[in-house]
Amino acid sequence: MSYFTTRKVFLTPSFDLNKKEEEKILKFLRLLENSNVSDIIEKNIKNNKGKGGRPSVNYYNMFATILYGFAFGRDSLRDLEEACKYDLRYIYLMEQIKVDHSTFCTFINNVIVPYEKEIFALVNTQIKLEMNIEFEDAFIDGSKFEANANKYKFVWKPITFHKRLSITFFNLLKENNLCESYRSETFVSSKTVSYAITELYSQKDKYDLKTYNNLLKGLSAILNKVIEYEEKESICGPNRKSYYKTDHDATAMALKADYYAGLGTHMHAAYNTQILVIKGIVFSYYVSQSRNDMDDFIPILEEFNRLYGRFPKNVCADAGYGSLANYEYINKNNIGNYVKFISWEGNVSGSYPDCYRLNNDDTITCLNDLIGYQVDIEGRHHKKAKSVFYRIDGCNECVYKMYCMKYNKNIELNYKIFEVVPNLIRYKQQAEDNLLSVKGIEIRVNRSIQVEGVFGNEKQNRNYSRVRRRGLSKVSTEAMLVLLGLNIKKLFKFYETNTLPKFWIAPNDLKAQSFNKRSAKRLSKKGSKINAKMYKNKQA
Repeated sequence: MSYFTTRKVFLTPSFDLNKKEEEKILKFLRLLENSNVSDIIEKNIKNNKGKGGRPSVNYYNMFATILYGFAFGRDSLRDLEEACKYDLRYIYLMEQIKVDHSTFCTFINNVIVPYEKEIFALVNTQIKLEMNIEFEDAFIDGSKFEANANKYKFVWKPITFHKRLSITFFNLLKENNLCESYRSETFVSSKTVSYAITELYSQKDKYDLKTYNNLLKGLSAILNKVIEYEEKESICGPNRKSYYKTDHDATAMALKADYYAGLGTHMHAAYNTQILVIKGIVFSYYVSQSRNDMDDFIPILEEFNRLYGRFPKNVCADAGYGSLANYEYINKNNIGNYVKFISWEGNVSGSYPDCYRLNNDDTITCLNDLIGYQVDIEGRHHKKAKSVFYRIDGCNECVYKMYCMKYNKNIELNYKIFEVVPNLIRYKQQAEDNLLSVKGIEIRVNRSIQVEGVFGNEKQNRNYSRVRRRGLSKVSTEAMLVLLGLNIKKLFKFYETNTLPKFWIAPNDLKAQSFNKRSAKRLSKKGSKINAKMYKNKQA
């Protein structure tokens, strides 16, 4: 049965649709037909059947119109409403039925929001089949989009104030010999304060009138504040420290651009959008409230696996994702490791190289090729989880001493203690070897083209840097529609050229990359400057 490709109403001869545009639209409708996204829409129609009211607008036409609009940058529903009045393409898709923006909004909230992931996977699977894309090299990156919220109406998580109020509360009880059986809590709850007020009522005869009234007034004020703090803390949740009054799901983040005042680095209400790109097509996305990208690496790969039933062959990401947990996840799922780490650029350029490398025999080698062995140091605590200590002797005659011992309190020592996390170092060196290979060079070049190109296209070409909807679920749906629209537009280009997007391919004579030569003189000078600055600050 046809849902999208059957047109009931035709344009009049005087308003004939361009033949090329009609063919493009028909290919688009066939894509939707073959994707089986109609099953989700049909399910929603059955659920809403028999509820009374006027007959609804054709759901299939509305879905196709919305998706087509987002493919060509019409992310505003009011713009979409206007397009249905004068743009022949949208008139053709809606079969000359005029739909206002509120109807589009209701459709998105009722049909698309609950099934956004399923819709995204179904349409993308069909795009994958038509473009013959293999899940090989995947690229992950994130970008922050300003929320539709007033940046001046933000609330910080009142942890410090709540702690101070708790101290004040228990001191008040202690001074007035009230609730003596209660132990002090780090953060007093409204239940505890309410119990204290109840105890005060029962012991009214114990106090004179003035003391009683003052105590009751003080406890009531504390109760009101505690309720206020608990409400703010519940909105923030365990993983956030701020929210905005006009959009509780938005988080304060540092953005490069300011919607209100242009360029700036102040805090703004924003969402963090992660995408996974293969051959220029976005196959997975994840909208989060995290202020950094590191915590969103595993969720987006999990989302990809859930949508398509497998992981990509290789994954490449920038240094913001290089953590032990992420490397372990890659290794566990047999994914090729092309994820950079924080010190990557310093190692490649030779300007800030790592001070040691881990050997296969569980020893380390420093910049001066001295060997370090694992040691146990009594009384010294480990600052890192799963770490061990290594010691290298003979530092006084080393040309890299000043650089290697930067930040050290005592640079007169003839040895250096390194705190090493062996598993992390092994994964970093594995990623390092992969990234320096010919395949790694090709992947690194294509990462900046493919995944960063998607965000560049959104923000610069389509002027989409601020979301229109509020709330995490609705913002996630909006991200899905925008990204799916970009995929469909690339599919249109594929229809025209019948070739996949061309990305950089490493030439046959390309050799593996190596680190730049380190200058001992420059590194020592950098280390001396750092140590001199530390000494100056210490003296001050």
